Amino acid sequence: MKKIKKGDEVIVIAGKDKGKKGAVLAVLNKDHMLLVDGINVVKKHTKPNPNTGERGGVVSKTMPIHRSNVMVYDATKNKGSRVGIRVLKDGVRARYFKASDQLVDVKS
Repeated sequence: MKKIKKGDEVIVIAGKDKGKKGAVLAVLNKDHMLLVDGINVVKKHTKPNPNTGERGGVVSKTMPIHRSNVMVYDATKNKGSRVGIRVLKDGVRARYFKASDQLVDVKS
């Protein structure tokens, strides 16, 4: 079970966007990278491609960020929290916040 999943609210703890929050758009398995909405946005210069109808210019693009630079946001504590995995009484594995000891979600 992954500790950070698509759709989780995360807060950046290191880097140029430290302190910003965003939702995870995708989890890239290679090198443990994440795409987070509004985090690590860069300007990319693109050439026009008349065959596909793309216009050239400067485009804003979201780049991946390493999972070690983010924490899952705990709304009850209003800060990032580490995530653990525990087995519930009915045998279901669930993620929980280690700081507040509350469940993140339940996998069915």
